[in-house]
Amino acid sequence: MRRARSFPQAFGLAIVACLLVVLVGCAETQRQVRSDYDRTANFSSYRTFDFLPEAGRSPTGGDYSTLIAQRIVAAIEREMAARGYVRAENPDLLVNFRVTVKNIQKVSTVPSAGPPAYNYRYGAYRGWPTYSYETWVREYDEGTLLIDLVDASRQQLVWEGAGTGRVTQKKLDNIEATVNAAVAAIFEQYPFRAGGSGVPLPPQPPG
Repeated sequence: MRRARSFPQAFGLAIVACLLVVLVGCAETQRQVRSDYDRTANFSSYRTFDFLPEAGRSPTGGDYSTLIAQRIVAAIEREMAARGYVRAENPDLLVNFRVTVKNIQKVSTVPSAGPPAYNYRYGAYRGWPTYSYETWVREYDEGTLLIDLVDASRQQLVWEGAGTGRVTQKKLDNIEATVNAAVAAIFEQYPFRAGGSGVPLPPQPPG
């Protein structure tokens, strides 16, 4: 029986999974970054932001954030500032983020060819392979980082971005770089700038 991960460990593993979107560089992984936005929202009116009070707080109910959550906050703040947004006490946008980790099991059955058989009727060796089927079970953890931008005055979600990928333990060795790259990959999907025209900018090529 698999032992459940503690929240801080699961939190870190999920962030690592999101980094695969950037580091691996293959098309299959890049497709796991996705986003959507409210076409009726007036993005040209947004100039300031802040985080929801519960964003990144301790899962035990304490009034503090985990170290990984603090790194996510710093990375998001950097990406927002790069787009002209200023952090303020009475913001136009509220930022929230959350992390999920789930165990994935994939079962596949494939034919397997055995050695050629001996034909007893003719007493001769024939090149007829024997066939059977093998069942393979692949098990891994999949993590998702979700980032939400909420219109503070309307309390309405106006943009959401997500990155999903397979968790690998070795990526935890450099967690700060992992977080920064994951958040940057998600914000590549954000097509607006503070006080801009409100018209989505064309997608930027990967840096």
